[in-house]
Amino acid sequence: VQLQASGGGLVQAGGSLRRSCAASGPTFSNYAMGWFRQAPGKGRESVATITSNGYITFYEDSVEGRFTISRDNAKNTGYLQMNSLKPEDTAVYYCAARRGTTSFRVNQYDYWGQGTQVTVSS
Repeated sequence: VQLQASGGGLVQAGGSLRRSCAASGPTFSNYAMGWFRQAPGKGRESVATITSNGYITFYEDSVEGRFTISRDNAKNTGYLQMNSLKPEDTAVYYCAARRGTTSFRVNQYDYWGQGTQVTVSS
């Protein structure tokens, strides 16, 4: 599966952004999906994950209640809605996919979209 991410940009603290991740190739609905981010000088970390059918979602504590992960398998697209953004959310954001169950582990994802910058100004 190939992933094409879009969205991101510059926003003031407290604002919102929406990221999209369009998939092509084998059936997207067979893949769990995750969103990850990498801040300057830091390793890549998980943000949120969603099961292949979209029924179950998981969030890191730092974004719980502010970010929402979702997917539309009919459109082969996943989403990350980011609300109440904080300067510490500034990072390059990536979408990723893997067969089977969800995971927060970066090395368990086989397919990655290109990263896009999200910058939150204070």
